[in-house]
Amino acid sequence: MLNSHSNLDPSPDYLIVGSGLASLSFAALMAKSGKKIKIIEAHEFPGGYGHTFVEGNKYRFNAQLHYVWNCGEGQTVNMFLKKLGLHKTVTFEQYDPNGYDHMRMPGYALDIPSDKEELCQRLSDLFPDHADSFHKFIAEVWKTAVEIEKLPEPLNLSFALSHPVSSLHLFKYRDSTLQDVFDAFELPLEAQTLLALQWLDFLLPPGKLSFFAWATLFTGYCRGAYYPTHHFEHVIDSLVKVIKEHDGEVICNQKVTDFILDKNRVVGVKTIDVNDHTIYREYQGHDIICNIDPKRAASMIGLDKFSVSVRAKLEYDYSPSNFVAYCVVKDIDLNDFGFGNWNLFHSEQADLNKAFEDMYDRADYSAPSFVMTTPGFLSDDNSDCPEGEQIIQFLTVANYHFFHDLKLRDAGAYRKMKKEIFNAMIDIVEQRYIPGFREHLVFKMLGSPTTNESFCGSPEGNSYGSNITPENFDSERLDHRTSLDNFYFCNASSGAPSFTGTIGTGCKLYEKLTGDSVLGKSLL
Repeated sequence: MLNSHSNLDPSPDYLIVGSGLASLSFAALMAKSGKKIKIIEAHEFPGGYGHTFVEGNKYRFNAQLHYVWNCGEGQTVNMFLKKLGLHKTVTFEQYDPNGYDHMRMPGYALDIPSDKEELCQRLSDLFPDHADSFHKFIAEVWKTAVEIEKLPEPLNLSFALSHPVSSLHLFKYRDSTLQDVFDAFELPLEAQTLLALQWLDFLLPPGKLSFFAWATLFTGYCRGAYYPTHHFEHVIDSLVKVIKEHDGEVICNQKVTDFILDKNRVVGVKTIDVNDHTIYREYQGHDIICNIDPKRAASMIGLDKFSVSVRAKLEYDYSPSNFVAYCVVKDIDLNDFGFGNWNLFHSEQADLNKAFEDMYDRADYSAPSFVMTTPGFLSDDNSDCPEGEQIIQFLTVANYHFFHDLKLRDAGAYRKMKKEIFNAMIDIVEQRYIPGFREHLVFKMLGSPTTNESFCGSPEGNSYGSNITPENFDSERLDHRTSLDNFYFCNASSGAPSFTGTIGTGCKLYEKLTGDSVLGKSLL
């Protein structure tokens, strides 16, 4: 017999569907302001891609986040935490400013420093015939980023239109990819690769990536790349604690099956218990905040309920997904092999566009490009791993449709493909960085795009919501407005992706609905 349970009364001020970082940020601010909050989450943990899971009863891994930006004094994350009174307990450690990202490819090495003049000098030392081009390119990047930062809303080109003198770069590059700008300054291919090797932060190569997105993130990291002092789990737990301390609720293991409508209002949701499929519930709220994928939510509600302009903005394509290897080594110190408080990016190919096409379009990982990160060197908090062992994670791009179809067609071939990708990366690791790496490997777990879909609820295993191409990252980008009464979008696809971007998205929605300032003139 099917059981049902109604949680319709009393209704919270805000019923929030999904507990990703954008909605947790919004919820914490609203709860502290005195509003009644209720969050419904399908997963067993809150946090979306920011959540932490435990394996082997002793290893703690973050689902995806590795490093963040805009955490310094007066910047987005800092101002948000000050508003909540968390800035002294949720703190961050800065990556090495002399080289927060170490870029490596056969024959070339570049450590990206925080100082842009030093960056120009290092590039000029590697490619002396192009020194002038590097200085002009870097100057152009910073000018573009400054114009973006001055916008009252991300990519609000209507504002830029009324301020044309201060928005020249916004108009010049509004349809540009990073590759377009590389070409305009005639940078040598190898230099392009070294500058763009953090392409895995976007999972897009220069030929597809929005120049605006790259300029924003690149200059953001130069201002300071950070990692949470007590890991990402502490960030999520701290936000949840604020919500609960102000009588809010975070209810996990409740998968939304439908939205409840009353004319032009979304008044609640229907859920099924993830652990007991015989239990159905209903939740209601005065306002509904949608943190789940907007395209999926709109489809459940009915696209005909939305305005023509919102439907057009919902026609985005999803960002690519990733392959990740969570690993632990023992009886070795990775610091002796070039690892530290920085990330290490590697590409076997000089052409990142081709590397992407090989891996994403052809599932050919014979010459991969990937990133390695070692959280144990980013903080003195060693609670994520037993003493004497070290965590190292590897990540590269992967095609959801390839893995999804392969898993359905042949589960054995699916597992074999995951091993092949892992071995392709580790072969390079042993050859170029850590001889005998496999001898010290005591734990590994491999995640594919279907893993992202299953455990993080991301359609097609996407990593950043809508794809970060010029077409999806422009003035017509979706925002919180849905054209439905009291129903608001609040996630990476309706604001900005990344740790900082999603926090900013939650803050901006709070500001819109309350008129209370959080970020002031801080940078998104």
